[in-house]
Amino acid sequence: MAGQKCYHCKQWIEDGEEHNCWTTTEAALTQELSDDLWDAWERLRETAVSFGDQRIYASHKAIMFSRKSCYFFVRPKRNFLELCVFLGRTLKAPQVRRSDRASKSKVYHIIHIKHRDEVEAPITNWLREAYELSEVLASKASMARVKSKHKLKSNRIPPR
Repeated sequence: MAGQKCYHCKQWIEDGEEHNCWTTTEAALTQELSDDLWDAWERLRETAVSFGDQRIYASHKAIMFSRKSCYFFVRPKRNFLELCVFLGRTLKAPQVRRSDRASKSKVYHIIHIKHRDEVEAPITNWLREAYELSEVLASKASMARVKSKHKLKSNRIPPR
């Protein structure tokens, strides 16, 4: 039977077979982690859950932690967990491998985690800061939409 190789996941797909490599699960992404990485993953997840209400879901090759928008995600790799944290400022710390502006209000930071003991301050503090920032930014965006609607209504020309 004819088919093709998926550009993203490199899986062979037979003609007529349904395929969506963007849909995955936490279990699928973490199933091949070493014991040390599994322990680190559990601690990261437990830490995030302790912050409060949020949505945790797998997407393509990452596990996303989101309130109104994603505040951090984890990409499980063979030898480390790649943590990407969104903050309102740029961190200068040895744990941060790379950082860059993600938007006007957010900077992403890439951190590699290899062991459970690394999931402690300051990393846990940055995760909490990102969690709290996501709510602040969502509130500001909501207020901006309300102001914009109000401004549009007040700029209307009254009927004669």
